Amino acid sequence: MVLAACAKHGVAVEINANPWRLDLDWRWHARALALGCVMSINPDAHSTSELDLTHWGVEMARKGGVPQECVLNCLSTERFIEYASRRRRSERIERLAG
Repeated sequence: MVLAACAKHGVAVEINANPWRLDLDWRWHARALALGCVMSINPDAHSTSELDLTHWGVEMARKGGVPQECVLNCLSTERFIEYASRRRRSERIERLAG
């Protein structure tokens, strides 16, 4: 239900790259993609020394079969702005309708 809601509202699903977390579990990646989710790989860094944890998230995305074009971190600036603009428009429409 959470993944379906994320897909419906254009909310990116986090792949937490901290090796103590590593969620969203790679076994859910195919389902998220089938629903139309976009992913975001995040190091869950609490200091600059933890930024290198991102590679664990990349490994999990690869293991889960997440293509590069479905990862926010991999989008060009232009494509990221398009994604953010669609989200913003969608949120405005929901507020007006709600």
